[in-house]
Amino acid sequence: MADQEQSQVAASEIPAAAPAPAPTQERRPPYRSGPRPEKRGPGGKFAPRPKVCQFCVEKTKKIDYKAPEQLRRFVSERGKIRPRRQTGTCARHQRHLAVAIKRARHLALLPFVGTQAR
Repeated sequence: MADQEQSQVAASEIPAAAPAPAPTQERRPPYRSGPRPEKRGPGGKFAPRPKVCQFCVEKTKKIDYKAPEQLRRFVSERGKIRPRRQTGTCARHQRHLAVAIKRARHLALLPFVGTQAR
């Protein structure tokens, strides 16, 4: 019996544990974990454009600087050459495209600047 009395005394000496805090809403981290939905782009509204090099698909041997209607697609309204991430061209064809655009500008087939806004 002495053992039972000691265990009861020992149990009564231990302070009662504090009650568990009330459950609160889980806070999510500011970043998203996991894959993004497939149908949304970086802005979340439109599907991303497939990045396929038009020149590789058409198996174009040479980008012609004398075809300004074809080159205009790769030039912005302000006259800048669009980067690869926007147009989807491969690195090799982007280099050839830049040379063709510069040659077309030099021959006045394409403008150096879009419209001059003041």
